[in-house]
Amino acid sequence: MKKIIPLSLTLSSLLLSQTITSIKYDGLLHLSTDVATEISGIHIGDEFDINKIDESLKKFYKQGYFSDIMVSTSGAGDLLYTFKEKSVISKLVMNGYSSDDESEGVFVSMGLRKGDLYDSKKIESAKKKLIKRIESEGYYDTVIEVTTEPKTDSVALVFDVNKGEKIYIKNVDFAGADTIDLVDLENALANQEEEVMGWLPGLNEGVAHIDQLGYDSFRAKDVYMTNGYLDATVSEPLMRVDSGSYIADITYQIDEGQQYHVNKIVFKGLVDELDENSIRENLRLLESKVFNVKKLRKDIAYIQEQVANLGYAYAKITPNFNKNEKNGMVDIQYSIRTGNKVRINDVIISGNYTTKDSVIRRDVFLTPGAMFNLTDLKDTKSTLGRRGFFEKVDISQERIDANTMNILVKVKETPTGSIQAGGGYGSIQKAMVNASLSDRNIMGTGINAGVSVDYSKISLNYALNINNPRIWDSEYSFGMNLYRNEFDYETQGYQQKSSGVGINIGKQITRNLNGYVGYNYSKNKTDGYFGNSTSTYSSVWNDEDFSYAKSTFSMGLNYDTTDDFYVPREGIILGGSVGHSGLGGDEKFISYSAKAGFYKGLEDYIDYDLIFRYKLRANMLQERGQIHGPEKLFLGGPSSLRGYEPYSIAPHDDSVGKDENGNLEDKRKFRGGLKSVVNTIEASIPLSDSAKMRLAFFYDHGFIGEDSFTEIERKSYGLALEWFSPMGPINLIWGWAINPDKLDRESLFEFTMGRRF
Repeated sequence: MKKIIPLSLTLSSLLLSQTITSIKYDGLLHLSTDVATEISGIHIGDEFDINKIDESLKKFYKQGYFSDIMVSTSGAGDLLYTFKEKSVISKLVMNGYSSDDESEGVFVSMGLRKGDLYDSKKIESAKKKLIKRIESEGYYDTVIEVTTEPKTDSVALVFDVNKGEKIYIKNVDFAGADTIDLVDLENALANQEEEVMGWLPGLNEGVAHIDQLGYDSFRAKDVYMTNGYLDATVSEPLMRVDSGSYIADITYQIDEGQQYHVNKIVFKGLVDELDENSIRENLRLLESKVFNVKKLRKDIAYIQEQVANLGYAYAKITPNFNKNEKNGMVDIQYSIRTGNKVRINDVIISGNYTTKDSVIRRDVFLTPGAMFNLTDLKDTKSTLGRRGFFEKVDISQERIDANTMNILVKVKETPTGSIQAGGGYGSIQKAMVNASLSDRNIMGTGINAGVSVDYSKISLNYALNINNPRIWDSEYSFGMNLYRNEFDYETQGYQQKSSGVGINIGKQITRNLNGYVGYNYSKNKTDGYFGNSTSTYSSVWNDEDFSYAKSTFSMGLNYDTTDDFYVPREGIILGGSVGHSGLGGDEKFISYSAKAGFYKGLEDYIDYDLIFRYKLRANMLQERGQIHGPEKLFLGGPSSLRGYEPYSIAPHDDSVGKDENGNLEDKRKFRGGLKSVVNTIEASIPLSDSAKMRLAFFYDHGFIGEDSFTEIERKSYGLALEWFSPMGPINLIWGWAINPDKLDRESLFEFTMGRRF
């Protein structure tokens, strides 16, 4: 508050005037006169009251709009408020820290946006937040100067940043540490010595994180608690910095104490609805074992969830310890205070500007009137996340009273529709052109539909598909697709043309398990090269063209607990299907397929957004009369073994000859496989959060055969750039074959669009 000075100057005139005959507000921009009168609480006809006017000034300042307010009066009973409003911030500039593209996000994290009112306290707070952010990146002695550039009715703010110098940690010493491996202690800290090749992503380059230094002693203490040392003490870190080189040493003073084993575990206040023996069977911290605080925390979370699933939303689980220092044993008592059972008053959804409430609500497993259930709340968040409609899902609890609460579901939508026209280049496809119109969430209904055209040197594909995952918000789904494909299987020496239609009907069996039945009919025509092509392969099947029809009935199950559609960090995917081709058409065989995916984000464990993935795909064909060659199994390409050309690996007749120049020439006749399996291990790390880019390292290991799965074995490794672009997910893949056959055709680069990572 800058000025409330006129009151003493006008005191005599106020005393002479007994009533207010007029009130004027000069300089108001953000408030109307009526609102100003309501705020002041002073009206025409009121008696002059110095205290009341003083209180009105305080109320006006609380609005946050004004930098200065003056009050004057006249002997005629006139009261005049003169306001000077704060300037609007019309421009924010950051020099010396972030690029123009990134600066907006940095300012938002500081609490500043264009259009905010200038407030010196707010600017100072933003400055401190920026310094703290830069310190977290390892910079020491950061200096920030903020200057203002007046504009017409506004002001521009310029932040000039001098990030100072980075501190590098030369040595970390744990004085008194005898029983715990020093590597385990240092790995728990945010401030560590530089590792060999520490500049690589995921490794530590030894940069000091000043903002985390105060927490590192607790992290070291946690290592001792994990290994049973309940009495261990770890001092605050002592950091010594060489002001010339900015090299630092850090020292901790440690008193380890003794190691404890668990003697017995008891429960106090366990509710009657829970079976104690069942709870004990799922505990990770066991009697007679070394005490481990991490297992203790997981057990507390498990007990908390079991109690909360009975409606006790505000239950508290408190561990109490009774240590026996003589024998190094500790008794653990879990004290459970349940509080009242809580019911859901309402589910309030926000942030969905496109997606209809009903589409979100059908995946919310907590409904008005129902008893609170913590597992249902967690499953709701995971289910909404893997729909692919939302960039972010937040679910919170709003307490109304001891017995009721609201569930607040806040979503941030992500683009689900796209019109694409583009192209690319691959080592196999050469130049590629594609165009598509698709939407995973048409008009917010959850219906997925699309039409696409893809053209390259070896393929021409048309497709039209539509799928409604919840018909009339029921547990049933319906999908249909029409397609025409032309593909040049150059590695096998033939061309395939197919056109067909497929329909499927699905049913949600449980919240994570879905089943389906489907039917597909296609007409297919195969043309052999007969050696008249530039391909080094002769025709795979025979020296005659042939056509056939395929009629397939299929059924399958899919189980999915992942937390996101495109980039899952938690959960598993399991699926299996069986298809019968033979009720109509020319093909007579049964196909079996199975898939599995396991996803684990490691950020909670290593403080780095590393995602580990394991994927498995297995297929088997059982002949019941006839299987034309193109229906058999092949490996190679982005969907199976990266680093090899698509469809280039399969059982074959060995026939290697020489061309007219005496060079080795492949004359193999591919028979195709009846059994195949591919294992994939991936590690994905962030490249740019703002650009939504990640880098994945992969290892593929595949088998294919006719009589057994392991007749042919191939391996590959490589890396993939995962980019969630405005056009949808794009995968740029570089793969290298590990154990290629002398005639295998390798593929260094491929890319895919629209697939989950």
